Amino acid sequence: MGLDNIRSDAADKSDRKFAKKLKFYSKVKENVAMLNATKTIGKKSRNARKRQKTLKAYDLSQLAEILPELSTQRKGPIPLPKPGKKCKSRQTLVLQEANRMQAVLSSPTFQSNPLAAIYQHLQSTQPAQETKPRKKSNDDKKKKKKKSKTSSAPQSMEM
Repeated sequence: MGLDNIRSDAADKSDRKFAKKLKFYSKVKENVAMLNATKTIGKKSRNARKRQKTLKAYDLSQLAEILPELSTQRKGPIPLPKPGKKCKSRQTLVLQEANRMQAVLSSPTFQSNPLAAIYQHLQSTQPAQETKPRKKSNDDKKKKKKKSKTSSAPQSMEM
């Protein structure tokens, strides 16, 4: 009788230990799931911030503001971005490009025919592409000799 009582206590104890382990593992599993969820939320927000940065980098709103001016020939300063939001070198570059664009818009050739003026500018600034036939080097000759020496007929491995 005493032995049966000890064995039943041991079985109850092992059952309780097993239940505790299951409870612990279920908590761990919940915590891992919660951490993964927060991690994916963080990734999504980082990706959204990255997309917004790239959209700012490719912002062509100034170009869209200038293009309608071609048809209306409106004279006036181009709106510049708000100072303090970008680095100084970028600001100076924007100012230089804005001055250059004003000079282009005020030129009489551009005012008479904008597309022809752009084409003429590209022709004068882009280097002419010359296609020269490539001279054959010694390496090319060696390759041709090797190709001619090897026959296209199947060779047997027997001797």
